[in-house]
Amino acid sequence: MAHQKLRVLIVDDSATVRQTLTTILEEDPDITVMGTAGDPFAAAQRIRKEVPDVITLDVEMPRMDGITFLRKLMAQHPIPVVMCSSLVEEGTQTLLQALDAGAVDIIQKPKVDIAEQLLETKIQICDAVKAAAKARLREPRRGAPEPLTPEKKLTADAMLPPPVRHAMARTTETIICMGASTGGTQSLTDVLISLPAAAPGIVIVQHMPERFTTSFAKRLDSVCQMEVKEAADGDPVLRGRVLIAPGNFHTILERSGAKYYVSVKPGPLVSRHRPSVDVLFRSAANVAGSNAVGVIMTGMGDDGARGLAEMKQAGAFTIAQDEATSIVFGMPKEAIARGCVDRVVPLQNIAVEMLRAAAR
Repeated sequence: MAHQKLRVLIVDDSATVRQTLTTILEEDPDITVMGTAGDPFAAAQRIRKEVPDVITLDVEMPRMDGITFLRKLMAQHPIPVVMCSSLVEEGTQTLLQALDAGAVDIIQKPKVDIAEQLLETKIQICDAVKAAAKARLREPRRGAPEPLTPEKKLTADAMLPPPVRHAMARTTETIICMGASTGGTQSLTDVLISLPAAAPGIVIVQHMPERFTTSFAKRLDSVCQMEVKEAADGDPVLRGRVLIAPGNFHTILERSGAKYYVSVKPGPLVSRHRPSVDVLFRSAANVAGSNAVGVIMTGMGDDGARGLAEMKQAGAFTIAQDEATSIVFGMPKEAIARGCVDRVVPLQNIAVEMLRAAAR
C-alpha cells in the first residue's frame, strides 16, 4: 500500500515564502504540498476543490487578513492551521490572537539567506505541520499517518552533564518546572489562572520562537494572580512568580545556597528544540532533586520525557497531562511510557495536583 502523505495548503502573499515553504515541506517523506494561495480568497477556492490536512497561514495578506480568515475557517470548516509569520515586534500580539482564534501552532518564516538557520527552521516547520495534523479539533477529520522516525537529535548532554548526585535533602521552597509544546499556550493559561498569588515559584519551557514568549508572558501576567514574566539571566525563582523561558534560548535552573535562580543561555537544539524541556528538567534534577515538581503537558515529540525521568530519579514528584485533554498526546505519552510519572491527570486537575505535590 502506498504511503499516505499529509496534504498541506500554503497561504501566503509572498511568492518567495510560498516557494521556500514548498521546498522545505516537500523534502519531508511524510508531507506533500497540495497547493499554494496568495490570499484567503484564493485559499477558500482551493479548499472547495480539495480539503487539506493542514494549512500554513500568513497573518498580513491582501483582501483579508489571516486572523479573520482563521476565525471564518474554524467556524465553518475546522482544519488544523499553523500560523506563519516573521514575528516582527508589533505582530506578536496578533499571533496570540491567532492562537485564541484556533491556530494549532506558530512557526517563523524561514531565513533563506542563512543555510544553517534554514536547516533548523526546516526541522521546526515539518514538526509543526505533523503536530498540527494530529491535533484534536472541534470536528473529526481523516486520520493522518504517523511520522517517520525523527532525525538524530542532541540530548541535554549538549548543555548539561547528566545528574550524578542528588540535591540537598530539603530547601525552604519547592520549585515547579513545567514543559509544553503544541497546544500548550492555552493549556498553560488554564493552569496558571487557577493558581493563587502565593503559589510556589514556577519555571516553564513552552516551545515558541524568539520574541513571541515576551508577549505570551505579558498576556499571562494580565490574567493570572501570580506575577508572570519572560525569564532573564539571573532572575530569582520566587514564590508567587512564573518565569517563561525565552524563545531561542535554553533556560537552566541554578541554586545558590537554598535559593534558586535561572540562567538563560544560547546553545544547540536539544531534542530538536531551543528552549528545550529536557534541559530545564535535567537542571532541576541536578540542583533541586526532591525539592522539585515536574509537569509535562501537551506537545508533539518526546522533549521532556528523558528529563522528567531524571527528575523522578532525583526524588521529584512528577505529573503528566492525560490523553483526553492533550491537544497532541506526544510528550506526556513518552514520559508515561518511561514509567517516570507519578500522576496522570486531566488539564483541569493539574493546578490542584501541582499545589498538593509542592506541599507534600
